[in-house]
Amino acid sequence: MNQNIVLQYKHDFLLELANNNYSLETVYNYSRDLSVFEGFLELNHLAFDDVDKRLITHYKGFLRSPIHYLDQLHSINWDINADAFNFINAYSIKKNINNDLDKTKIKTYHGEKIGARSINRMLSALRSYLRYLIDFDLKPVPIPPEAIKLIKIERKDSQVAEFGDLIRLIECPTTLEKDQRVAQRNRAMLELLFSTGMRISELLRLNRQDLNQDGKIYVMGKGKKQRFVYLTERAVYYVNEYISSRSDSQQALFVPYRGGRNGQHGQRLSANYLQEKIAEYRRILGIVVPTSAHSLRHGFATYLAEQGANAAAIQILLGHESLHTTSRYVHPSDKFAQRTHREYHPLYDMDNKNNEKKSEDGLIHEEFSEIDYTGPQNNKR
Repeated sequence: MNQNIVLQYKHDFLLELANNNYSLETVYNYSRDLSVFEGFLELNHLAFDDVDKRLITHYKGFLRSPIHYLDQLHSINWDINADAFNFINAYSIKKNINNDLDKTKIKTYHGEKIGARSINRMLSALRSYLRYLIDFDLKPVPIPPEAIKLIKIERKDSQVAEFGDLIRLIECPTTLEKDQRVAQRNRAMLELLFSTGMRISELLRLNRQDLNQDGKIYVMGKGKKQRFVYLTERAVYYVNEYISSRSDSQQALFVPYRGGRNGQHGQRLSANYLQEKIAEYRRILGIVVPTSAHSLRHGFATYLAEQGANAAAIQILLGHESLHTTSRYVHPSDKFAQRTHREYHPLYDMDNKNNEKKSEDGLIHEEFSEIDYTGPQNNKR
């Protein structure tokens, strides 16, 4: 489909990102988010020079509208992904992009609104584009980047399922999956996630040769930062069991068995499949706390911390640059919080002393009760 590029120098901006070693996924996301803004301008018959603070307010309302922004853009046949693929093809960037529907599109079909973080990401993309125009003296910008204010994000206390529930989730593919190959593969994936604290993207990018006999894996994380992650003995066992069941020669560690893709070179299991499977397992097991692949990463950090692990060590294992980021991954469970309260609250010491005194008094009364008192000594005072 042909559609006009409303934002001049957009491809130059994307090329600058690519030249600065941003990942292809990041470049794709910038292109998609800017295409949403272009579609908004096209829908309202506006030019880039018409952008002002008031229009940005209307743009926020457009993104938050009960009628999903994608549905509105579809009404003018605006494809937010088209330009990203055009850019990638134009500059011969050879890398696979997941053609599955992104989370935003999936939410459209379920009639859900996008969250505040997604909206802020789109606003940040526009800010970055404006800064690029200023830095390279390409054209006057109609509004300064700092004039685009992000929306307030509701702070929610994340929860992690109890340790026992996470173990049930990890082990359940063995009994819930009818196909033994699927059961072994899914069990191996969940064991790896909780054993290492890896991101789902890191897990699904693994190849067979990434595994070694030492029980550790060298992974490429966000921002192309590399680190070691470590497997438990049980994770090693289930991963080896899964690999032994494979008869293909594909390099990808986790491959699909259905959909006609098995045996095709370079095919990997999709993140959507794993997330949907975890949601299905959670429903069957009756786990109340919302749990996803990322929740296993949070659980990894939480239960390491509860066992007394050093915060700096957890930071390294998770691949975070900031210890502050790591702190948001640790969510003490209710049982741990209760135990900590009992161990460290000063009033518990007083209660314990009183209980000990009562116990001692009880022993004294018990001893006295064994003596046979007769005569006036047994009278009440």
